[in-house]
Amino acid sequence: MKKFFEEFKKFIARGNVMDMAVGVIIGGAFTGIVTSLVNDIITPLLGLFGGMNFDKYQWNITGDVVLYYGNFITAVINFLIMALIVFIIVRTINNAGTKLKKKDTPAKTTKKCPYCKSEIAIDATRCPHCTSEFSE
Repeated sequence: MKKFFEEFKKFIARGNVMDMAVGVIIGGAFTGIVTSLVNDIITPLLGLFGGMNFDKYQWNITGDVVLYYGNFITAVINFLIMALIVFIIVRTINNAGTKLKKKDTPAKTTKKCPYCKSEIAIDATRCPHCTSEFSE
């Protein structure tokens, strides 16, 4: 049993588990922000153009059984709007990261001979053109 708890402790302490936990927590907080953006800003703006509120749509099957399909339509629309917003945010961050990223210069594979100025391999100790020997 002691070995089991030691393995569990080792598993929990691994970096990727902690990264995932932080990601879930940040994702939860971000969900609140995006939900507020959709519910408090975007949905009222859409109401200006469409004038429709799907929340009120329902189907009364019997006296006690009511299907609130308008809530489902609203949830689908909210999901699509949230997905679009998250896509735009991630795309913007990726584009900014690409522009800020330093361009890597390729490693040099040649150098110039100090005597005849010809291009030679980087690890050459003798120039193939003038046969001069040189040390690093």
